[in-house]
Amino acid sequence: MSTYVVVGLQYGDEGKGKITDVLSAKSDYVVRFQGGDNAGHTVYVGDEKFVLHLLPSGVLQCKGKCIIANGVVVNPKAFVKEINQIESKGMRTDHVFISRRAHVIMPYHILLDTYREEEQGGTQLGTTKKGIGPCYEDKIARVGIRMIDLLNPEVLREKIEKNLKTKNSLFEKYFEKPTLDVEEIYQEFIALGELLKDRIVDTELELNEAIKEGKNILFEGAQALMLDIDFGTYPFVTSSSPSTGGVCTGAGVPPTALQNLIGVAKAYTTRVGNGPFPTELDDELGEKIRQIGAEFGATTGRPRRTGWLDLVSLKHACMINGINNLVITKLDVLTGIHPLKIATKYKTEDGKIIDYFTSSTTKLNDYEPQYEELEGWDEDISNARTYEELPPNAKKYIEFIEEHLGINVYLVSVGPERSQNIIRKELF
Repeated sequence: MSTYVVVGLQYGDEGKGKITDVLSAKSDYVVRFQGGDNAGHTVYVGDEKFVLHLLPSGVLQCKGKCIIANGVVVNPKAFVKEINQIESKGMRTDHVFISRRAHVIMPYHILLDTYREEEQGGTQLGTTKKGIGPCYEDKIARVGIRMIDLLNPEVLREKIEKNLKTKNSLFEKYFEKPTLDVEEIYQEFIALGELLKDRIVDTELELNEAIKEGKNILFEGAQALMLDIDFGTYPFVTSSSPSTGGVCTGAGVPPTALQNLIGVAKAYTTRVGNGPFPTELDDELGEKIRQIGAEFGATTGRPRRTGWLDLVSLKHACMINGINNLVITKLDVLTGIHPLKIATKYKTEDGKIIDYFTSSTTKLNDYEPQYEELEGWDEDISNARTYEELPPNAKKYIEFIEEHLGINVYLVSVGPERSQNIIRKELF
């Protein structure tokens, strides 16, 4: 048995898609276990750029099967659109399947997401308005529609009718918006069920059997630990658990089956949307990093906020996830910046110095990061393929991270291409 879990350790956008793409070439299964099409994974194949939102990033490389597991919330229309886009470029998708237990994002979820954000005004959470949160709400409230329901006309109609009684009342009386039509939604989604019926399967059965058979299985998370519903910067978080623990409930596999826990972090920090960001650089240097690193959201196109590497939050993320293999991406973006700073502690409002991440995330905006300074480098590292080829100060930067976290960096990414990696040890 060989299982691998790839998760983000910051606020998303760390480059998980690229790492998953690299590892998936040797995987029998690549599995998405949470989130929805609010994720944006960018993968480059030569000069071709693929932005994947719902499909596993391994869809381009995996010779086995790609699974969208039960923990994912699925917009069937978005799924079909991505499938068509990939097939139009000559890529195969007949190996992609969806769990029968996965919940379906309905039109009313997207409208609820949108209307709520509009209502919040200046206190918006900064969601992608894809209906992710409302869909997870219905799942927990036990009124959700699952993929298997798209294959059962009577069940589907009954669930749509019940949901629209509540949702339409909310749209009309609270938001003062138009209501939705039961028949129109039913016809659209029963047709989607017919289109996707051969892809809707009991994925947890197959995955557990594959584990018994010793297959290589790669579990791919979306977003990141600092956006985790429990352990992130609540309430500025996503609606699921993008942690290694989320694999168990999100894919239906036991914790004893998880072996290689791979955490991905940028050499600096970025964040899309609102929420606390202690090491943010809201200045010319922050803009320079944004431009060099092309830090714009893959899903929304929004400029990402940029800042120094934060080892306080990174240590927290590694602890919760139990990371035993670390990936550092975009090291090349820091070339030419002098000096480099890394936050190792916070100074609280009352002057206390702490080296742990607080649950009182509303106070983070008032915390003052305590930095260590390191010398930078000017050499172009984008062509480096071995650790020895890196400039001494670039190696010192990596080794500082390793020493502080107590975890070895197994891969360093020095560019967007799938070949621009320094692999210090082989996991497969």
